[in-house]
Amino acid sequence: MIHSMTAYARSEYKESWGTCIWEIRSVNQRYLECSFRLPETYRSLEPVLREKIRQRVQRGKIEINLRIQNENDHQEQLQLNNTLAQQLITSSQQLEKLLPEGQAQLNIMDILRWPGVITPMEQDQSVVQKTLLKHTDALLDQFIQARQREGQATADLMLQKIEGIQEHVDLVCSKMPVILQWQKDKLNDRLKEITEDLDPSRLEQEMLFLAQKIDVAEEMERLQAHIKETQRILAEGGACGRRLDFMMQEFNRESNTLASKSIHSDITNSAIELKVLIEQMREQIQNIE
Repeated sequence: MIHSMTAYARSEYKESWGTCIWEIRSVNQRYLECSFRLPETYRSLEPVLREKIRQRVQRGKIEINLRIQNENDHQEQLQLNNTLAQQLITSSQQLEKLLPEGQAQLNIMDILRWPGVITPMEQDQSVVQKTLLKHTDALLDQFIQARQREGQATADLMLQKIEGIQEHVDLVCSKMPVILQWQKDKLNDRLKEITEDLDPSRLEQEMLFLAQKIDVAEEMERLQAHIKETQRILAEGGACGRRLDFMMQEFNRESNTLASKSIHSDITNSAIELKVLIEQMREQIQNIE
């Protein structure tokens, strides 16, 4: 399966302690590069997340964001500081003995309003982090699936370009015998205008030399081999971006040679079309892992 380096995934989960929102996005990059934007409380998750990504992704510039929206204050669980409350009650009872009858006494609400008696219940951070990491597994699954879909679309597009290259290779191969004969007749006519006393054997030697110079059979064979190899790489899948990029260099080299040997407008046109197709493929490959 071909994977693209461009993808995006988002997940949102509601827990008793709040809502967590994960986002992950990636763009093309020569190597694997990860950056994290996490709340300071959960910064310790970064090494674990980095390892999870490294196990499933080989290339790309990846950014992971985590936002946590806490529940409203009235929904928070409260806990009672029993020790402090008991101290206040004991102190209140001692003070009651010192006060004259009828004086105001400390009631329950006064105790509850005392700083530190009632506090929000602290969450068990180990449980929260375990929950967050569980959510990242589903997020990464969604992210990898997005990369696969984008990668498959790119592979299909490249196969179409490969078919276009094959058509031009077949066209050049079919026209070369006719073009070589056309060139030979053209030279013969030109030489007859110059003189009628040319040595036939010498003329044949020159024609043979010229035919060898403009022969593109070797380039066509190499292009055919490159087409088959590129199709094989795409079928095999995996992290093949660098191999495909190398194949584009080989394609480009042969198309340049074909253009330099061209003696006819049909060959030149095919060489130009080959270069256009190769450049289009090269641009697409920059997004393949």
